[in-house]
Amino acid sequence: MNPTQTDVIVIGAGAAGMMCALTAAQRGRKVVILDHYAKLAEKIRISGGGRCNFTNLNTKPDNYLSHNPHFCRSALSRYTPQHFIALLDKHSIGYHEKTLGQLFCDEGSEAIISMLKKECDDAGVKWMRPCEVGEVRRSTRFTVMTSRGLLESDALVIATGGLSIPKIGATPFGYKVAEQFGLPMTKLKPGLVPLTFHPEEWATYADLTGASLDAVVSFGKQRFRENLLFTHRGLSG
Repeated sequence: MNPTQTDVIVIGAGAAGMMCALTAAQRGRKVVILDHYAKLAEKIRISGGGRCNFTNLNTKPDNYLSHNPHFCRSALSRYTPQHFIALLDKHSIGYHEKTLGQLFCDEGSEAIISMLKKECDDAGVKWMRPCEVGEVRRSTRFTVMTSRGLLESDALVIATGGLSIPKIGATPFGYKVAEQFGLPMTKLKPGLVPLTFHPEEWATYADLTGASLDAVVSFGKQRFRENLLFTHRGLSG
């Protein structure tokens, strides 16, 4: 069976995957994007309680904790919150500021998903979903074996995300591919997740569920200000 030839294969059709695919296609590349999940961009759909907090006006490198702070400086200088806001304006999608620079979509998460899909479609991105990925190989080009046939490309992008929320499609696929190609990985740790407690430990605070308070959390030299929310299982924010 002859493989389908393309310039770029993007595995993972979430926010990062779609942004990558549409950008490459707008630069004249032939792009195929595929995902094993039937629904598109589920993590966008649930973000901000379904209202999609899509960016923050105060986004800057100092807001990030990283072993490589130069990456944040480079990435944020090349694509700013204003770039994404301009994309919403292009599609006449309304938004509002909630607190501390947080921007939410007036029409909910579905509007953001539809916008990114349309940008991909307009740029000529080819979709393959649901599509299971089997083996990934590389010689002079990348070869990807899928449930919809064989693909071959010059560039391969893995945008499958982390392990959080497996019930909406999260898998360790990206980590396995990284191991296969000998890419170094840091030890996996939970991040951007609620703090949960044993039910007996949390019973004293159960009546506070739903309450929030303005709080400052510090880690080393970094300080973050945001609402601290009491949930039925612990703390979130």
